[in-house]
Amino acid sequence: MREIVLINITGEDRPGLTAAITGVLAQSGANILDIGQAVIHDTLSFGILVEIPSNAEASGVLKEVLFTGYKMDQQVRFTPVSEAEYAAWVGGQGKSRHIVTLLTRQVTAEQLRRVSSITARYGLNIDHIDRLSGRVALGADQSRSKGCVEFSVRGEPDDAAALRAEFLSVAQELNVDIAFQQDTVFRRNRRLVVFDMDSTLIEAEVIDELAKAAGVGEQVAEITERAMRGELDFRASFKERVGLLKGLSEDVLAEIAARLPLTEGAETLLRELKRLGYKTAILSGGFTYFAKHLQAKLGFDYVFANELPIVDGQVTGEVLEPIVDGQRKADLLRELAQREGISLEQAIAVGDGANDLPMLSIAGLGVAFRAKPLVKQSAKQAISTLGLDGVLYLLGYRDREGE
Repeated sequence: MREIVLINITGEDRPGLTAAITGVLAQSGANILDIGQAVIHDTLSFGILVEIPSNAEASGVLKEVLFTGYKMDQQVRFTPVSEAEYAAWVGGQGKSRHIVTLLTRQVTAEQLRRVSSITARYGLNIDHIDRLSGRVALGADQSRSKGCVEFSVRGEPDDAAALRAEFLSVAQELNVDIAFQQDTVFRRNRRLVVFDMDSTLIEAEVIDELAKAAGVGEQVAEITERAMRGELDFRASFKERVGLLKGLSEDVLAEIAARLPLTEGAETLLRELKRLGYKTAILSGGFTYFAKHLQAKLGFDYVFANELPIVDGQVTGEVLEPIVDGQRKADLLRELAQREGISLEQAIAVGDGANDLPMLSIAGLGVAFRAKPLVKQSAKQAISTLGLDGVLYLLGYRDREGE
């Protein structure tokens, strides 16, 4: 009679172990039903589920496996698996899978406890846990360090909305980010990333910088803040703000463009996206003049923003149509996806303001970056703890895979 046995091997990682164990099993004609291996700090955890055929003596095979492990300083444990248990395991392979991603400056036991407790409470089983971030030296500056742990979970949450709400609440409490997304073929095949510019790619609102130079900084900043919170219509507020810039010298634009501070992680993110073959675009409610500056610096494929009319070396205070507002951003995302021959599921959108929500909602992966509370609650995912390169972790990217 055939036997199904789970073999667990632990010990110091040694080259040739897998070959030695499978070599013993090969002599009996065993079939491999499942296999997995992980190495943490040079310590191996190796599992292999085998079917030993009826014409082989199972006890002799397992004795030889035990002896082989002993010779290589490994601990070996055997667990018999009934055919009914195996059939139930096979039957579960069609279950939905999701990815839970924890992003933080420093990974702690409390963070992992809270995330794993929530997943269990909503009926999700953890299959794999992987560290995506690089190794961090003891005593490293935590203000710029990166920590990311990815959980691969199986099942469908009992209440997806409540699960997301609890993740958001815990994220705010612990000052971390927790992303929850379905693990589909599209997640592993994104092809286009579109970005808002102000307070996303750069740590500034250009129109506020222009307003300071024009002597109307406080007025414009107040209007900008209310618009980003979703309290004012973007189009109306945009026209009002631009009108206050009338008479500003064109020379000021060049000075401001030269000193715009890039957001943490922006250069790393764009470099890696280009290396991996992604198309990238700026879809901004700001101004083309500054978006083109970023395009030259970071290598964006497309730029769509608002024109700032200048006559006789001075800003006119007028607005040219079409204004790139929230709906225009969503329309542009659709157009770019069609132009690139991809589905919206393969698109990523990143932004911080209420006028970014339309494009965040239709992209396969919509990320609210260091966003206002309304935007964080409405977007599919949110990153507030790390820099822009944290977006790479949501794609399953590992730091060791970088250049």
